[in-house]
Amino acid sequence: MLQIHGKGGRLCDGITRREILRAGSLGLMGLGLPELLRTRAAAATGATAPKAKSCIMLFLMGGPPQHSTWDPKPDAPPEVRGEFKHIATNVPGIDVGELMPLTARVADRVCVLRAMASGDNAHSSSGYYMLTGQPHQPMNAENANPGPPNDFPSLAALVRHLRGDAGGLPGAVRLPMRIFNTDGSVWPGQDAGFLGRAADPWLLSFDPSDGSPRVDDFTLPAEIPPVRLAARRSLLELVNQRLDQSERGAIIGHFSRHEQQAFNLLSSSPARQAFDLEQESAATRERYGRTPFGNSVLLSRRLIEAGVPLVQVNWYRGPHEPSSNPVWDSHNSEAPRLKTVLMPPMDQAYSALLDDLSQRGLLDETLVVWMGEFGRSPKINAAAGRDHWGYVYSVALAGGGVRGGQVLGASDKLGGHPKEGRASPADLTATIFHALGYAPNTEYHDRFGRPLPLSRGEVIRGVF
Repeated sequence: MLQIHGKGGRLCDGITRREILRAGSLGLMGLGLPELLRTRAAAATGATAPKAKSCIMLFLMGGPPQHSTWDPKPDAPPEVRGEFKHIATNVPGIDVGELMPLTARVADRVCVLRAMASGDNAHSSSGYYMLTGQPHQPMNAENANPGPPNDFPSLAALVRHLRGDAGGLPGAVRLPMRIFNTDGSVWPGQDAGFLGRAADPWLLSFDPSDGSPRVDDFTLPAEIPPVRLAARRSLLELVNQRLDQSERGAIIGHFSRHEQQAFNLLSSSPARQAFDLEQESAATRERYGRTPFGNSVLLSRRLIEAGVPLVQVNWYRGPHEPSSNPVWDSHNSEAPRLKTVLMPPMDQAYSALLDDLSQRGLLDETLVVWMGEFGRSPKINAAAGRDHWGYVYSVALAGGGVRGGQVLGASDKLGGHPKEGRASPADLTATIFHALGYAPNTEYHDRFGRPLPLSRGEVIRGVF
């Protein structure tokens, strides 16, 4: 079941808004939406003419290996190239790892950046750099927590701040859960930071491992017909009217508006249907794959189609992930895990997304970003795995004005360091904002009113 997470503001007596909702069966069927429904942020000035209308960010948590994906090294020693061969794509001269046969067929739509580098070998801090475009202070800080000085807003939060909300849906969404380390520490750089909770991208948490997941909190139960929902709305309005105005204050006034938005979302059929994968044909479901990643990627397309400007899909960290090599963090036994667990669902869902967007006429206006927090070490270790490597790795861009069928930048012969065309995470964020129609030097303001640029990086011009 999907849950919208957020810190509800407390009243002067210490009671949270969520607790008020739950009292007296006014909890909106446990929805929890009011805490995250905020006043729409005003559009920032300085935006250039929009190019891409939306963006889907596929974040492969853990660090996908460049050698087995976008940057194979067939001439390197066996301990570097690994056991997988390279295959040709539909673009002459561009090869990918053999575990990407479906992606190889859509390479003409993809621009691969083979010399991305954060210089940071820790999941948390390199992830912060990739998600915000700001280097973590200090670098190489594992199990880092959110908060100053690493409190810059994520790219998703800035997009919500720039675009605002519309049609009952937010300007940015993350799914199906937060990114966190094995010890449970949540990475910094996933929320709005110093911009405040109003700009937080919604976190739509649900179980994507179900073959037919339903976002139940956005579906009215059979026992709650529209007329009964209207009655609950009236009852809530009556309760709000009876609260003493001096105690309610500005926070409760905002809360009333958020609750109104929550009711509007529940009573809006188009908004509710955006979360229902059962609206898709069986053929489409099978094309994406009824896997956690396939379900999540398909839901991202539905949300983009419904009008959400940015959706960030995090590779799902299930409850039964091995602690020694969870998600893409393949410190040991890399080859069998890539072959059976990681690459097939990624290859299927990613290629399906590009095909699906193209067939629907949406690819030209939707930027698709394939990324992780870093790559993997060139040399396979004694445990038959690869370790953290922020010195060079690959990112792939497609759609949204991107010129596909090309590779920009190159790593050295071992895939260990940039050889040419080095790009930083700041350059990547600048390039994404440019694709969305915003100059990187577009200003927004921190909590003290100080102007800041969206990105301090340089647009990678060859992408477009």
